[in-house]
Amino acid sequence: MEIKTSRLLLRAFTGADTPAFVTYHAERRYAEFYAPEETTSGHARELLHRFMQWAREQPRRNYQLAICKLQSTSELIGCCGLRVADLDPGSAEFGIELAPRFWGSNYALETTRALLAFGFSELGLKKVRGITVRSQRTVARMARRFGFTVVGTHSGPAWMRARGWSQSEWQLTRESWEEALNHRSRSAPRPPG
Repeated sequence: MEIKTSRLLLRAFTGADTPAFVTYHAERRYAEFYAPEETTSGHARELLHRFMQWAREQPRRNYQLAICKLQSTSELIGCCGLRVADLDPGSAEFGIELAPRFWGSNYALETTRALLAFGFSELGLKKVRGITVRSQRTVARMARRFGFTVVGTHSGPAWMRARGWSQSEWQLTRESWEEALNHRSRSAPRPPG
């Protein structure tokens, strides 16, 4: 399965993605928001293996996709997913990450828009949730832009508490998604004439 945007391709992971995936997971800026054991090459390889297994499941319950630039579909720049396994029917957990050198590129916005559209239209989702480090202001701005609202705050795991952080749990309903889409289309600049 593939999802294309104007600049990106969201596709299934392959073994060829391993070096790039392992490399960006070990970067200091990336590692800041994860537990130390989650930034090892062994953990990254284990995740990638799991993602490739999920792609072969029938019926498929978890969609964890590689984010690549369209002009170089083999260049992995991040990862995104909608995971529905073990959740209530019509619900999914959303996640996205980019290699640090692509932060600030608006690729996260483009990816999020495409993946949520897929989830609400193709998968028939009714609501999507996500969990973030509460101090990530950029993520919070992006979540609000798409209609997510905070539905809870949790203390988080020990490594997070040691840094003085907590977690925010976000939720987006299909209705809020559609309302945010309508608002963006109404506020988009109109062509002259």
